[in-house]
Amino acid sequence: MMEYIVPATGLLFTLQNIIWINLGVFIGAVFAAIPGLSVILCVILFLPVTYTMSAIPGMMFLLGIYCAGGYGGSVSAILINTPGTPHAAATMLDGHPLSKKGRTKAALKIALYASTFGGVFSALMLLFLGPQVAKVAAQLGTPEYFMVCVFGLTIIAGVSGKSIVRGLISACLGLLIACVGSDPMTSYDRFTFGISRLYLGMDLAVCLIGLFALVEILAKAEKRLDSLKLDTAKMHDDGKITKAEYKRMARPVIVSSLIGVMVGIIPGTGASEASWFSYSQAKNMSKHPEEFGHGSVEGIAAAESANNAVTGATLIPLLTLGIPGDGTVAIMLSALMINGLNPGISLFTTDGDIMYAIMLGLILVNVFMFIQGKFLTTLFAKVVSIPQEILTPIIVIFCMAGAYSVNENYFDVAIALVFAVLAWVLRKLDLPAVPILLGMVLGSMTETNFRRALLISNGNPSIFFSSIYCWIFVVLIIFAVGTIVRGKLREGKAN
Repeated sequence: MMEYIVPATGLLFTLQNIIWINLGVFIGAVFAAIPGLSVILCVILFLPVTYTMSAIPGMMFLLGIYCAGGYGGSVSAILINTPGTPHAAATMLDGHPLSKKGRTKAALKIALYASTFGGVFSALMLLFLGPQVAKVAAQLGTPEYFMVCVFGLTIIAGVSGKSIVRGLISACLGLLIACVGSDPMTSYDRFTFGISRLYLGMDLAVCLIGLFALVEILAKAEKRLDSLKLDTAKMHDDGKITKAEYKRMARPVIVSSLIGVMVGIIPGTGASEASWFSYSQAKNMSKHPEEFGHGSVEGIAAAESANNAVTGATLIPLLTLGIPGDGTVAIMLSALMINGLNPGISLFTTDGDIMYAIMLGLILVNVFMFIQGKFLTTLFAKVVSIPQEILTPIIVIFCMAGAYSVNENYFDVAIALVFAVLAWVLRKLDLPAVPILLGMVLGSMTETNFRRALLISNGNPSIFFSSIYCWIFVVLIIFAVGTIVRGKLREGKAN
């Protein structure tokens, strides 16, 4: 570990990286503060920007957006009772009531401090747990990696919305899209229909611009959104937090950060689950449960530390096994792969200095998030009231420019438009889009390892149960699917 730390710090602490980190943090906080503009949308829009960068500044920029997005959603949740991102909904329960009591600045400070603690905590967990998981990953062969991919596909059950069946339909569509292009084993054309540009397959970034960005514009065009009016006078309180309140927040922040890390490591879960679970636990442990829902400082601290503690944890399965922890992290695969860095064990053996620079950089991202939040919160708050008629054309321009810039051709713009229409139709059919993303990301990896394993064993499927690691992943797959199905059944009964 120490042999990588020194060169990693040299790679990390450059003026270029510092600038890109701060730019990413600023953009992420602004986007997340505006209701309707999600973090995943922001990452997709700015992903093409990273294609001209090297790995470290590109990842620092995207991680800045990712982490600041976790904090930025709390701004609108506290100010106007509308969460900027889904995982800020738990923060809204106590953040807005505390704001109505005349303590808006105090609520925003609590959210910032808790988010920073959770983010730094998860970054440290990534730094210490990531290399250990990579050591185990180094012992995995082709059949084991196929089982890892199958385990990764269980994410689909967790992000399939109310219906697992609909999620699986979307995932199959994603797997089908992943088959477009040349066969990975024989190089024969598949589903190219004579179009030479499809021989290398669908570019992930271009598809995502249509699936997640342009479709939002189509959705907004169907309904009129009233501009939100923000009364900035409510932010003129002194923002003071008492020693007793700091003391009360300590335990929920620590416990919620642990919960956030554990939830983030498990593929298919995310910040929303972590924030609600932590909020519930904080209420159960509190000596003042009656305050929850009426402006509890513990409630705000628990929700915000949990959703930011997820950020570093989701990178652990991505960097070590190539399995994204959630949809946003899956998009970051492109930033790594464009620089020839394929997630998995090779990252820690052949590119250890780059990996440690990224992991250390995550700590730096949270430090700059704290600094910007300390001095720019008022600015972040003002963007809440930007009219949609101004935002929408700007987003469309970014989408078109981003799609074109990936390979500098108009064919990709057409692909983005096709996927936007596809996503709009799927939305009408109530089919989720995230499983399509995961199917596209994991499809090629799953197919390649499956076929290689069968070639090694001369077609004998028992190779997938030939080692202790294979059986460990079988147990994990059964456990993950069982847990998710049980949760879905409980939701069905509750409704």
